[in-house]
Amino acid sequence: MAVPLADRRALVTGGSRGIGRAVVRRLAGDGAAVAFTYSASAAAAEKLVAEVAETGGTAIALQADSGDPEQVTRSIDETVTQLGGLDILVNNAGILPAGPIESLTMDQFDRLVAINIRGVFAAIQAALPHLGTTGRIINIGSINADRVPLAGMSIYAMSKAAVAGLTRALARELGPRGITVNNLQVGPTATDMTPEDSEIAGTLRELMALGRFGQPQEIASAVSYLAGPEAAFITGANWNVDGGFTV
Repeated sequence: MAVPLADRRALVTGGSRGIGRAVVRRLAGDGAAVAFTYSASAAAAEKLVAEVAETGGTAIALQADSGDPEQVTRSIDETVTQLGGLDILVNNAGILPAGPIESLTMDQFDRLVAINIRGVFAAIQAALPHLGTTGRIINIGSINADRVPLAGMSIYAMSKAAVAGLTRALARELGPRGITVNNLQVGPTATDMTPEDSEIAGTLRELMALGRFGQPQEIASAVSYLAGPEAAFITGANWNVDGGFTV
């Protein structure tokens, strides 16, 4: 079987569950050695490491709070030390506080910015000295950067729009170095953050051309493609992986 990511080293932030977990499994299955961060779910992280090992892959778990730049930088350094380098950075960690704008606290706002925006910036900044001329930066964004059909998503949409803008600007800045920067604008996906059986799940399905939620492994397949050699000419893309949420 082809292993398009053989000899590549990757770090996935927020990789112990949901989309991040699927990305870790897919990158490892495609031949990469993968480090991933987790905040509090140590048991889930250890289980994922064991699952990857059972299939012959390499994964290491690193405890780090993506809202703390020092911990983010440490996770990059530990990845480079343990894997011998870094070729692929997947900024997946994120939170989704929702509610009427009057009900959202400044603590919620600050925490969202710390993880969804500052954490992405900190990871990229720390990773750049280690990424070579074929480096890949892949951000996991949200379709809410472009379309917000439901109320209560104001600051989350703001944070994902910031990531989309950062992606475009960095693609221009890092292109001369051979480093690509892309953003997957994900639609409703079956995770604990957006469960398929939630109160609004039916409404979301009606907004999607496919009439169903995405599955984490479907997002992971797009990540693996952008991380691979066939995507070397793609950069600055805010790629909608959304089941037709925006059509």
